[in-house]
Amino acid sequence: MKNNSRRGFMGMAFGAVAAVGAIGSLVAMKKSWDPLPSVKAAGFTTLDMSIYEEGVMVTEKWRGKPIFVLKKSAKVMKEEEGDPDAQARNIKIGDDNFMIAIGLCTHLGCIPAFRKHKNDFLCACHGGTFSAAGLVTKVPPPRGLDIPPFKIDGNMLVLGEKGPEWAAMKQNGVTL
Repeated sequence: MKNNSRRGFMGMAFGAVAAVGAIGSLVAMKKSWDPLPSVKAAGFTTLDMSIYEEGVMVTEKWRGKPIFVLKKSAKVMKEEEGDPDAQARNIKIGDDNFMIAIGLCTHLGCIPAFRKHKNDFLCACHGGTFSAAGLVTKVPPPRGLDIPPFKIDGNMLVLGEKGPEWAAMKQNGVTL
């Protein structure tokens, strides 16, 4: 009888060690699948919108992509008054109006250049143009410049976070 109880104890001890090893392996595997903290941090970019000058296009970076930030002038806002598509793309932060877009042409992914004297963007690869609102004014681009996910937090714009303003734009078909 004594031999049986010892064999039973050894079996349970081996089972317990195997279970602890299996749990440790699963935890290690899960940790290896999780993104690194540096990768998680790169998912969001916070912009202080009070530093931008009217009529000056600035290129920021988010997830390795160029992001166009254009603080619209009163002249540009006046030009967009009768255009509901341009107004739908307008991002209002405080008293200021902005055009925020991923700076890649929707035709072949080139980076369009901002032409301040015309208040538009020219993609030199195939001659496509976009308005100051990011809408196509000359083809071949199939659609306007894409608007990245964003959230407005006071005077800050958080790129990569899906706020209610961006969700409404997406739902209305303003951006993909």
